[in-house]
Amino acid sequence: MGSRPEVEDVSLSPDGTKLAYLTPTKGQGSVLMVVDLANEGRPLKAVFQADGEPNRINACHWTGNTRLICTIIASIKIDGRAGYASRMVAVDTAGGAAKVINVRRGTGERLGLALYGGDVIDWNPAEEGHVLMVRDYVPEVSVGTRLAQQKEGLGVDLVNTRTMAAKTVEQPDAGANEFISDGYGKVRIKGLRTVRDGYVTGSTRYYYRTADSNSWLPMSAGESERSGFDPHAVDAKRNIAYGLKRLDGRLAAYSMALDGSGKEELVFAHPQVDVSGFIRVGRRDRVIGVRYVTDMAQVHYIDPEIAAMTKALSGAVPDLPLIRVIDTSEDERKMVIWAGSDINPGSYFLFDRDAKTLGNLLAVRAALDNTTLAKMEPARYQARDGVEIPGYLTLPPGKTDMKGLPAIVMPHGGPEARDEWGFDWLVQYFAKRGYAVMQPNFRGSTGYGSNWFMQNGYQNWETAIGDVNDAGRWMVANGADPKRLAIFGWSYGGYAALQANVVEPDLFKAIIAVAPVTDLEKHKTDRRDWSDYVLVSQRIGEGPHIQQGSPARNASAIKAPVLMFHGDIDRNVDVGHARLMDSRLRSAGKSSELHIFEDRDHYLEDSEVRADMLRASAAFLEKSFASQ
Repeated sequence: MGSRPEVEDVSLSPDGTKLAYLTPTKGQGSVLMVVDLANEGRPLKAVFQADGEPNRINACHWTGNTRLICTIIASIKIDGRAGYASRMVAVDTAGGAAKVINVRRGTGERLGLALYGGDVIDWNPAEEGHVLMVRDYVPEVSVGTRLAQQKEGLGVDLVNTRTMAAKTVEQPDAGANEFISDGYGKVRIKGLRTVRDGYVTGSTRYYYRTADSNSWLPMSAGESERSGFDPHAVDAKRNIAYGLKRLDGRLAAYSMALDGSGKEELVFAHPQVDVSGFIRVGRRDRVIGVRYVTDMAQVHYIDPEIAAMTKALSGAVPDLPLIRVIDTSEDERKMVIWAGSDINPGSYFLFDRDAKTLGNLLAVRAALDNTTLAKMEPARYQARDGVEIPGYLTLPPGKTDMKGLPAIVMPHGGPEARDEWGFDWLVQYFAKRGYAVMQPNFRGSTGYGSNWFMQNGYQNWETAIGDVNDAGRWMVANGADPKRLAIFGWSYGGYAALQANVVEPDLFKAIIAVAPVTDLEKHKTDRRDWSDYVLVSQRIGEGPHIQQGSPARNASAIKAPVLMFHGDIDRNVDVGHARLMDSRLRSAGKSSELHIFEDRDHYLEDSEVRADMLRASAAFLEKSFASQ
């Protein structure tokens, strides 16, 4: 169940005749496969691979009918600390050596680390095989030459993915953190972040261009999705930008005219939940709808033709209510569709809009085709202050209630996140082993407006953790076995799992925490030499909650046995958090077991590692419950 998906990151060639996707190999390795859809036998060809030690293929996309660009990422140690590096690699479908699109440089010695390899912001700037890329310019120093690179910051280049020749189309700016193109090769929006003493503050000021000018005009200012218009995409034909902005405390979708007037219009708002983003299709990333999540992910379509098409597809695959357009041909007449559900990890289909045919392409997890999976149902419970908390309850296959069942509360990570209805490999693993699993969208989760989010799940940990504990109480009140009640969390969820037991030591009988934050002050100081130090510091805050809300500082209060897992090159949460917690628990005479995975990061994207983690977790729970 913990194995990586057999099919990931599917992409359709511009002419609609070839399909590319990633499939896993050993460890963190992947291979890029190409399918010839025009050939009746649909032959497969492996055209590029990386072994994952440390280079991993993160995503691949077509730049022409015979050429792809792949993003390569690597978790590495920099001066003994975990970090990420990325590069873009051009690959030909005929095979042969891949070409690295190197970071911009001259002939001098770089004055900083070139960790960021760039991102494509426009796939279709008129010439096949050419893309617009955001790239990081790192200044250089040299003696006796003027060819050293003096520019600094993010800029935009037009890159020929065959020859690697590049032309600067937007001069680098040390304050730039975002560029948005119109899909036709013109950069229309630029975001400038505020930097103080080398640290970014989180405040971004946006600028835009009219269609017939290269001059920048002020657009909006705010802390991204917190205040002001936060642009996400440009519609060149309508000469507008789409973005998110607060309306009555919730994120809503707006458009803004790019004609100099700055006129804003409401596109869509929901009275209970946030808009989570925009749905786009095609090589020009055309916006076709607005995404939001109630009990299930929903789309408000602004393209009536796509809306009708999706409705018709729902009738063709009635058992797979989650439907997404993944990619399209250049003319948008052929589309790759993904459809799935809570009990189906999903499959990819090829939809021909002219022939009106829907052909099955690939299953995401074909190994589970004959496995009975557990249904996930929306559930709500009352917190101790009377507020109703939404979440999802998954019962073992064949069970209709929790009576007598072992149970797990599974708080999500983030905390700037939320759980959604759909297939979840962690949940399914434990449900198949007979556990009832509850995933609470506690206060501090995103998606329900600013009042629900509060400051965040760290600064308002008492409310967030109270909601998590109340999920456990609710499960017991509805029949779950109180002597076999556990909590499992990853990242912030791991923090919540530990802190929940600091607050109520007798509630949960076993604790499993993956990559947990365990000391709030350490979480800040871990970022001191990175540009986001101020952002993380603001996120954690100051005050008595640092002491009271850090499980490592309150380890003596925990009664239940603890099992932790952590990768040793985790940039999100330093492995020192798990080591500190393990040391404090052992010093307090508590039961603690820690598994460190070498050369693995926050996400443990390794099938063997995840299988080991699941097996160890199952054995730990059985042992812990047996001792009750």
